[in-house]
Formats: sequence, structure tokens, C-alpha cells
Amino acid sequence: MARILVLDCKQEISSFNPLPSEYANFHISHGDELFNHRGLNTELGGAFEVFEARPDVTVVPTVAARAGSAGLLSADGWKRLSTEILDQVRASIDGVDAVYASLHGAMGADGELDPEGYLLAEIRKMAGPDIPIVISLDLHGILTDRMLRQINGLALYHTYPHVDFADTGARAARLLLKILDGTARPVIARVVVPALVRGDELITATGCYGDLIRECQRIERDGTALAAGIMIGNPFTDVPELCTQVIVEADDDPTVAEAEAIRLANEFWPQRFRMQGKLISLDRAIAQARTMNGTVVFTDAADATSSGATGDSNAIIAALRDAGYGKRVLAQIVDPAAAAAAHKAGVGGTVSVTLGGAIDPGRYRPMPVTARVKLLSDGHSRLETMQTELDAGPTAVLTFDNFTVVVFSQTISLFDRAMYYANGCNPTDFDLVIVKSPHTEFHMYDAWVEKNFNIDAPGATSADIPSLGHTICARPMYPLDPDVEFKPEATIYPGHQGR
Repeated sequence: MARILVLDCKQEISSFNPLPSEYANFHISHGDELFNHRGLNTELGGAFEVFEARPDVTVVPTVAARAGSAGLLSADGWKRLSTEILDQVRASIDGVDAVYASLHGAMGADGELDPEGYLLAEIRKMAGPDIPIVISLDLHGILTDRMLRQINGLALYHTYPHVDFADTGARAARLLLKILDGTARPVIARVVVPALVRGDELITATGCYGDLIRECQRIERDGTALAAGIMIGNPFTDVPELCTQVIVEADDDPTVAEAEAIRLANEFWPQRFRMQGKLISLDRAIAQARTMNGTVVFTDAADATSSGATGDSNAIIAALRDAGYGKRVLAQIVDPAAAAAAHKAGVGGTVSVTLGGAIDPGRYRPMPVTARVKLLSDGHSRLETMQTELDAGPTAVLTFDNFTVVVFSQTISLFDRAMYYANGCNPTDFDLVIVKSPHTEFHMYDAWVEKNFNIDAPGATSADIPSLGHTICARPMYPLDPDVEFKPEATIYPGHQGR
């Protein structure tokens, strides 16, 4: 009977968000509580399905710590979180035969800019050199040298917008079982590409990045590779090893791993120009939206909470009001004071509040409004894709002039329509909808709106990457440095061998 220890730790941060995240941002489950992921579209859900199909496998669940994207995790928050995770692993690791860790890859903490690498190094010390460790990662993660030196194998997301959470966990689980069964001896090739990318060409269903990902899937499926992917990192997580990187994992064949990784890197590099955000100014987008009959979306990717932004940008709302745009507008914003005032006034009451700039006043000037309280809620919902819980805290729907604004007390992921629906708002009832995410699944908006405008606005996750102010990542790095030379070279990691 093989005993497989399972843990999960996931958060994505923007180094340009001025508000540190804390231990309290994390939802933490222990032991058998992890089995609540059974049947969900999560990495744990996919892994459990694979493990539990094998009667000779016992899962040892330890800890799952998940937080929404936010600012850099505070030093105290990281100390408490990492101690809790490692204590849970330490209490269960005796007698286990393997470890599966579901990670994100784009965490960052004050004093530890490679949290996943630290956790894996500590777990490797506990496990010893002979226990296989397999991880799964978001393609927006930053896979570091320290991480690679601890692991035997990995699986990566293949979709953006992300929908293959469970599939990635299942692929990681199947790989781990192959290692345990002695039918796979992974060797990993890594090619670092000095480029940061953003924009519509990253949509894997339609963009040139997706064409390359399908090559990764092809070499996985035809047996050339055990796993393959192109990790584009999170350009807002300013850490030393931020980059794009090609990862190919072959079965005991470094020559194949190296050749395939270099081939894919050579195909990626010339397309880096296409993989940049194409933004439209607010005044032009508003002028065009006035003339359109169907619903339009204003994408506020600069304030994408799922990428680590604050969610308190009022830049688009303020510009629409100042321009006298008179059609029906639906928006979302994080403003705890405004939400609290609405709850105090009650449904039907009138409040005079400011919206915006509650967290990032350096970028956004609070906008005074007098509004009617249309609806109040506890701010709870579930993501459409993953069906995992959302908690925005006390939430209010405020209406003023032609605006309907859902106001949250705390930052949550807004890459689908869940919080609109949970608060009685259907985007199809409006002429203009503001979406705080660079991309959503096609059916959510793009399938039916007349136009989706990618707005040039300020924010901690702006697609105008050179405007953000990176100070830590390696240089030169495109597009921070326009003239970058690149000759792909692969680093080989031959599985963990007591290194």
C-alpha cells in the first residue's frame, strides 16, 4: 500500500499592490477537510480522483492554504503560514512513500521571495532523498532553480483563461504513480526566456501562445515527454527569477528533454512582440461605445484582482461620468467604508459616500457619490469554473444616475460573473459592463457582447508592463528592455538525487 502525502498552498501576488496580504487572507483546511475538494474542478479534486481509483494507494491529507491574489505577504503572515504548513507536513510524513504538492508559483513574501521553493526545500529535508515529490503549478507561476532541485516531476496548466485545474492535478497524480511504480524516471529541461508577456495572444483557445501550448500537449500525449509547458510567469510578481520559461520533462532521456525545450523556446521568442497588451485610451473607448447598440465590456485589466490588484480603481467609472456617458453601466469596486455605510442605511436608504481609492489612494482619487442602496448581501458566492467559495465581506449594490455598482468590503477574484449574479445583477441587462480581469471564459462575455475594450488605465496589474517599475527581476528583460538578445540554453534537472 503506497501512502501519498498531499498538501496545497496557493496565492498569486502583485508586487505593485501597496497593501500587504496577511495570514488572515488565507482559507486553511486541515486533514480530512481536504477531501471536500472531491468532485471539484481543482487540482486536489483531480488528484484525488486518480489516487482513489487505485486500491493500493492511501492518501494522507495534511493542509490546504488558499488565498485570493493580493499584495506581498507580510513577514509575520508568512512566518505563521509557513510554520503551520510545515508543522502539518512534519506530523504526517513518517511512513509516506510520496508527496504531491499543489502550488501556484507566483507567491511572494516580505523576506522570502521564493515561498514555494522554501516550502519544497524544507519538505525535502523531512522526506529525505528517496521519496518522490511531484508538484502542479499555474502557468503564471515562477518555477525557480531551488524548486526544481527538490522535485522529481511536475504538471502545468495548459489553459488560459484557466479551466484545467482538475486535469492538471490528475496529470500530476498519474505522473507520481508512474514514478512510484518504477515506470518513469523523469528528467527536466528548463530554458529561461527573457520576456514578460500579456495580452489577447495568450488566450490559449485563439492566440499564438495557445498554438505553442498545443505543441506541449502533443508531445505529452504522443509519449515524447512526460510533461511539457511554457510558463509565462506573472509579470506583476517582481522577483529575481521572473521570466518566461519552457519546461519539458522526458523519461530518462535528457537529450530529448533538452531538444524539445530549445525547439519550443526558439518558436516562442519571435512571437514575444505579439504577446503584449493592446490597450485603448478611455476617451476613444467611450466615444466608440456611445455609438454601439449592443452591450460592451470595458476590461479593467490594470485592476485585475485575480492578478493581485486592489480592486478599488474608479478610473473607468469616473471617466464615464465625467464624459457624460448616459447609458446603463454595471461595475464592481472594493470599498469597505462605502459598503459599511450602505449596510447601516439599509435597503432603500440613501448614502453619501466616496467610491474608489480606499486601498490604493496613490493611484485613485476617491469619487463622491450620493447613491440609493438597492441590495445588501453577505458577499458570499462561488466561482463559476471552480465552484470554490468567494467571500467579499458585507456587500452592497448602489445605484446613482445611470450607474449600478456592486461594492465589496474585501478583495476577491473577479474573473467571472459570480459576484454580479450573487448580487442580483445580470450583465445582459446593461449597456456597458466593467470587468476587472484581463480575460474571462469566452461564453461569459465575448460570445455575446458587441465589443470588449481593453482599457488603458492605471493599476497594479497594468498590461503596460514597462510602466509598473520592476526593480528586482533579472535584466535585460523584454519589454522592459527593448533590445534583448536570446540564445536558448537548457538546464537539466535529472529528478531528485539527494542534491
